[in-house]
Amino acid sequence: MTTSSGTSRIVLAVTEVSSTVVVVTWRGAGQITACLDALAAQDRPHRTLVVDNASDDGTARLLAEHPSKPRVVRLRRNAGYAGAMSTALSLVDTPLMAWLNDDAAPGPHWLRTLEDALGSAAAASARLNRPDGTPQCVGVRLTADGYGADTLDAPAFGFCGGAALLRTDVLREIGGVPGHFFCYYEDTDTAWRLRLAGHELVTVPDAQVTHRHGVSTKPGSRQFHLWNERNRLLTLLRCAPAAVAARELARFAAITALLPLRRKVPGAANFRVPLRIRVLAEVLLRLPATLRDRRAISRRSTVPRGQVWRNWTPG
Repeated sequence: MTTSSGTSRIVLAVTEVSSTVVVVTWRGAGQITACLDALAAQDRPHRTLVVDNASDDGTARLLAEHPSKPRVVRLRRNAGYAGAMSTALSLVDTPLMAWLNDDAAPGPHWLRTLEDALGSAAAASARLNRPDGTPQCVGVRLTADGYGADTLDAPAFGFCGGAALLRTDVLREIGGVPGHFFCYYEDTDTAWRLRLAGHELVTVPDAQVTHRHGVSTKPGSRQFHLWNERNRLLTLLRCAPAAVAARELARFAAITALLPLRRKVPGAANFRVPLRIRVLAEVLLRLPATLRDRRAISRRSTVPRGQVWRNWTPG
């Protein structure tokens, strides 16, 4: 612009960046480029942080060569999605932190829509669509037995960790991300702790993402069921009313004991006795630390556990 004295001066426009988008990848060579391309096309400025879980398939080269030049933190071992997100939380210095799977490609308005819809809430959940355009979920619901399940109903109990936006300071205040979960239920557990601490979560169907679900971890596999069943029980022990947590742990143990006596057993891996015994062993091994976590969560809570359970479970 030009002043009245005729002296020209340059005014620099400074655009504030509110969000760091955290992408966790493991052997993501087949999908990381599409994810980063979609982030580069966002119409809201942001930072991109990629946590590479020790990939050995050329992912590191693709990250280094991508024109968007994301910040990359390479871990020495695979810490899983939860472990990588926990690491990322210590590095984020923006008010907001977005979680994004490496097999997700957000639409160009995704981040802007989430930021604008967040309001006073602590977290905002996007809509994930399958590659054919059909909806996968807009968040997570709680079932009567304490499973976290995809839902298309809004408002949702929790956000889907595949594509969501959270307030960084609030996430730290409630105890961060349960990195020891490795994979699955880190989003349900985090949403539950947000609810217990009195925070609001919003569901934002207009913030859309195309999600190639299960590229890194195969739903239905033995490992999937191990993480899924173990982390459900750990989440209940950490967050649910004591009677609910005890009931579901006892129920899981009883079904495990009775399975050899049943003539017809479902073929899914989570009905195989050795896997269920391992789930119980891992839960019991973690029980002392989990109960310490439960006490810490109780100290931070402002809403009774029973109220959250009644508000968000059927029946």
